[in-house]
Amino acid sequence: MKLDPETCYQSLLSRDRRFDGGFFVGVSSTGIYCRVVCPVKPPKRQNCTFFTTAANAEKAGYRPCLRCRPELAPGNGLLDLSGNLAQAAAGLIIDGFLDIGTLSDLAARVGVTERHLRRIFAAEFNVTMVEFAQTQRLLLAKRLLTDSALSVTDIALAAGFGSVRRFNDVFVAQYRMTPSRLRKGSGAHASSALGPIAPSHSPLHPLRFQLAYRPPYSWVGVLAFLAHRQIGGVETIADDTYTKALEITHRDAHYVGWISVKNVPKRHAIEVTLSASLAPVVGTILRRMTRLFDLDAQPDLIDAALGPLAEDLPGMRIPGAFDGFEIAARAIVGQQVSVARARTVLGKLAHVYGSAVASDAPEGLLHTFPSAAIIANASVDEVAQAGLIRMRAQALIDVAQQLASRHIVLEPMAPLRETLDALRAIRGIGEWTVQYIAMRALCWPNAFPAGDAVLKRQLGLSDHRAVTHHAERWAPWRAYATLHLWRGATAPLII
Repeated sequence: MKLDPETCYQSLLSRDRRFDGGFFVGVSSTGIYCRVVCPVKPPKRQNCTFFTTAANAEKAGYRPCLRCRPELAPGNGLLDLSGNLAQAAAGLIIDGFLDIGTLSDLAARVGVTERHLRRIFAAEFNVTMVEFAQTQRLLLAKRLLTDSALSVTDIALAAGFGSVRRFNDVFVAQYRMTPSRLRKGSGAHASSALGPIAPSHSPLHPLRFQLAYRPPYSWVGVLAFLAHRQIGGVETIADDTYTKALEITHRDAHYVGWISVKNVPKRHAIEVTLSASLAPVVGTILRRMTRLFDLDAQPDLIDAALGPLAEDLPGMRIPGAFDGFEIAARAIVGQQVSVARARTVLGKLAHVYGSAVASDAPEGLLHTFPSAAIIANASVDEVAQAGLIRMRAQALIDVAQQLASRHIVLEPMAPLRETLDALRAIRGIGEWTVQYIAMRALCWPNAFPAGDAVLKRQLGLSDHRAVTHHAERWAPWRAYATLHLWRGATAPLII
């Protein structure tokens, strides 16, 4: 993306939140780079240099501001990046891909050679992939030093550095201060762009972090969507707060815990509390929370494209996925049955195959939703006992096996066309299911289940081709249009 310096400077002067995370400003008089919403007095124009990414700013020698904290800025909303391999690679790096994989693995994931990916990435971002990944790790470590009482060792590992020595060396070289010095001063400086954030005071207690979004954000709409589909024992919604039991595998280790999420509208952020048991994977958890609550969306663009459809509920987001398999299971189980029936079946699957959570979990959380690896090893008869017909039980197992073997990846930045075609090839999975998975697991904003009965009824059209033609006016945001149409139905049939 090319930046117009004058437009950027005017956005900085007005602290325009639409551009928060869209660019950063380096201030030559201080050696610091900031978000567009930084609360300090704006610098003089001649002292400003604008950068598309934090990595660009850090490569130019700037350090992150301790007031506005660039690590808290929202990211950029996902468009159809299937043709932009450099952007897809950047998304995967932000999601922590290089913490467990190599550059060769990353190139294979996006479908090109490592040499070609290195070239196009440098041309797109003016930094190497290693430099880009290093900035992401440093910013996560900076957040953990400021907002938690985790030890430096735990922070180094959680941020993906592999060792404390490596972490210290990189931190000092880049930020010209030690991690302990930053932590010592964090009590005075820990803040969002609108005020102080209380740190988590004990490594044995739940950890608390804030994740920013661009307003408006329809928290009411998102909670209503999730509440209508909540799985008993796995998630609860009460007092404007969402809680969920989680299980995650990282570097062959399994972690079970819970998260609690509430809105903090005055700070244009959600507050995520996670159990201490999830501390080793805090970076992954926070990235997935960003995905689950669609925090990187650009509501001004989306709502403008949807027009009257979004007027009464601006800022509606598409709840994504903490785990792609769970969304696939919801879609398969929810085919042609009521929401209540689907929730019952999903609850039984979680009760039988999920992992129990500790007794300190919030009320109502008993077990996690089962992983693909668990369901992949179950029999059709066993899965069917939860209330599924055999064809759907087999389809669920087939998807689980494809995911467990990594033949299919249900995550953002997965090759879109290849992934959708692979899902279509599984017996028992129709186009509605494919589009629902694309919408929530792949975070494809233009996904659209044209054959959906509710959409046809809402639009007064009986033919899916006519529905598809009508929906072209909302491209590339048809998935958001779908949620608005669904919420307008009096008796939704979808899960």
